[in-house]
Amino acid sequence: MTMSAKPLLSVVIPTYNYAGVLPRAVESVLAQATPEVELWVVDDGSTDDTPAVFTALSQRHGASFQGVRQANSGPSAARNNGIQLAQGRYVLLLDADDELAPGVLPGLCERLREQPDVGLWLAGHVAVQPDGREREHPASAVPVEPLKRLKDYLLGKKIALSHGACVFLRELLLERPYPEHLRHSEDIPVFAYCLTQRQVQVLDLMLARIHKHPGSLRHNAEAARKVGLNLVDEVFLKLPANLQSLKPAYRAQRCLSLFRTCLLAGERDSARTYYREALRTDWRVLFKLSYSRKALRLWLKPKKNPV
Repeated sequence: MTMSAKPLLSVVIPTYNYAGVLPRAVESVLAQATPEVELWVVDDGSTDDTPAVFTALSQRHGASFQGVRQANSGPSAARNNGIQLAQGRYVLLLDADDELAPGVLPGLCERLREQPDVGLWLAGHVAVQPDGREREHPASAVPVEPLKRLKDYLLGKKIALSHGACVFLRELLLERPYPEHLRHSEDIPVFAYCLTQRQVQVLDLMLARIHKHPGSLRHNAEAARKVGLNLVDEVFLKLPANLQSLKPAYRAQRCLSLFRTCLLAGERDSARTYYREALRTDWRVLFKLSYSRKALRLWLKPKKNPV
C-alpha cells in the first residue's frame, strides 16, 4: 500500500487496563497484516501499564502500530474514536483480551475485494475458556430478508454476533455509532442496524480466538439494570419503519431477560418488577414456560429473613 492509497481493512482494538494481554491482540494482527490492513489501538484512559506497553509496541513495530489515548469515556467512545480514525472501507473491531486466528487476514481481504457491496461479514470464532478448553462456534446462517434477520437476532437468538468475528462496512458504523450513554449491551443496537441495512455474508472460517472470563452475577445484574428498557428504544432508534413492528415483542423479551438476570443475582424485587412489565407488554409471555415457572416459584417461595 502506497502512502496515498487507503487500506481495505482497519482493525480497531479498544482497550482499558489490559496491559497484560494487549500485546497478544496486537501481535495477532500485525503478524499477518498485509499492505491492505491497518491497525488502530484506542486506550480508554487506562490506569495500568498500558502507556508503557504502547511505547514498547511502537518501538517494535514502528508506523504499523498506531495507538491513541483518550480520557476514560467507556468502550463505546473508544470504538467510535477508532472508527473515526480508521481509513479502511471495512472495520474489524477486536477486543483487547482476544486475538485474531493465525493466517486469516489475507483470505479475508480477498473476500472483501471480491464482494465490495456486502455490509456485514459474519465469521466463526474459537471460544477459549480460562482452563484452556476450546470450542469452535461457526457463523450463524443468515436469512435474506432484513425483517427475518432482525427477528432471528433479537427474538429467536438464532444469529450470534461477536466482536472479532464480524467485519463491518465502515459507512454503516458511521451511520449508527455505538451509543456512548450505554455501558452495557451497547453492541446490540449496532449489530441490529448493520444486520438490516445491506447484504450480509457468512465466512466459513474461525476468524478470532475469544477468551472467556467468569463474570459476577451481581455486577452483571447491576449493569443490565442501569441500561434497563432504554436499550429497546436505542435498538430501534435508527431502524426503518418496516422493522418497527418487532419493537413490542423485543420489549417483552428484554423484560424477561432482565427478570432472569436479576433473579440469578438474588434481586427478587427487581425480578418481580420486570416480570410484571413483561406481562403488561405482552401477556403471551405466560406461555414461555421456562420463565413462567421461575416467576411462579419466585412468588410462592417466601423471602428469607436476614439473621
